[in-house]
Amino acid sequence: MFGLGMQEILVILAIALIVIGPKKLPELAKTLGRAMGEFKRSAQDFKRSIDVESTVKDFADIEKQEASLRDVIKDTNKNEAKEETFSRKEADYPNEDEGPDIESDIESDIESDIESDIESDLKSELKNDTQSSSDDSTPSQTPSDISDNKS
Repeated sequence: MFGLGMQEILVILAIALIVIGPKKLPELAKTLGRAMGEFKRSAQDFKRSIDVESTVKDFADIEKQEASLRDVIKDTNKNEAKEETFSRKEADYPNEDEGPDIESDIESDIESDIESDIESDLKSELKNDTQSSSDDSTPSQTPSDISDNKS
């Protein structure tokens, strides 16, 4: 544990028995065990909160990247649609006022595809996070819950 062997631990326990006494030693051991368990739970809760914060930050970063990718895709599709529409209008419609509005159809199709992909990705990530957090067998307690249990 702390570089202590079995002999050192026995010596420490013998000294504790002499100093504290046989009546109070079990109470002290129980209190020490509870304190260690409390410390362990607090450390796990802290680790979970940091994990949740990093996950939220990752989602925010993904959303920023997603927004920039959407802008790039929109710009690319606008340029392609304009070129395609322009060539069609020249070939099919000599007058610029005639012709279908292909650009808005393409943009709405692409936006709906991207939104549905992102939505399904986020749902699967949340489902995975929920499953991993429900697999933990230790109940999470806040420090205020622990102090309420003591009194």
